[in-house]
Amino acid sequence: MEIDDPRTPLPAADPEGSAAGPHDLTGPRTPAGPRTLDDLAADAWSLTEGTPRAVLGLAGPPGAGKSTLARALVAHLGEGAAYLPLDGFHLSNAQLRRLGLTARKGSEPSFDVWGYVDLLRRVLDETARDIYVPDYDRTLHEPVAARHLVPPTARLVVTEGNYLACDLPGWRDAYVLMGECWYVEAPGGVRHKRLVERQLAGGRDEAQARDWVATNDDPNGQLVEKSRDRCHRVLTTLGLPVRPSAIGMDPSGF
Repeated sequence: MEIDDPRTPLPAADPEGSAAGPHDLTGPRTPAGPRTLDDLAADAWSLTEGTPRAVLGLAGPPGAGKSTLARALVAHLGEGAAYLPLDGFHLSNAQLRRLGLTARKGSEPSFDVWGYVDLLRRVLDETARDIYVPDYDRTLHEPVAARHLVPPTARLVVTEGNYLACDLPGWRDAYVLMGECWYVEAPGGVRHKRLVERQLAGGRDEAQARDWVATNDDPNGQLVEKSRDRCHRVLTTLGLPVRPSAIGMDPSGF
């Protein structure tokens, strides 16, 4: 089912719907949806019809595969697309300490949502100049400026992050700037494994990694799941025939 207005919620999921197959990129809410990266890229590109530039949002809980899908779409579409991760709007460690949010890094209030909204507005309004995009560095554990670029040739900007569809201050403002917002999900066990591996890669030991996932990533995911019905379609990256290393991705960013 396609919805023209991204602010219109999806209907409730069919409890009898079957699970997606191993190469089915759509969840049970969109059983007739596209099944290949080619199809998804074509649907994403269709958002540019009649406009100089469009934004596609990918929302979903931590570890669902949002960055995997976003970068795969951008790589597939080539110079006509660009990548804009919400992760670049993590508050710095100094600001997290000031706000008492160090233990909740990655939670909804630990992002500069208004800075994110302003950059989305810029990419839609300033289509004739280079626009630099920040990212998060998992080695430095800090946001870094200007890692990505939205060039004038980019007609589609793919942005991804946990909270893009949340019905909360700031996130609502971001949401309405997107041509569509898709929800990316994965089974809980798959996400948990990815999240623990991410923390291990970041320097935590096994016990610390599991504690971080339980006390931080899991609550964040529970908040994000409430936004599922606000998205145009529900997807999974399971079976997506693109390996992170094939498109220059950091596997810890799953």
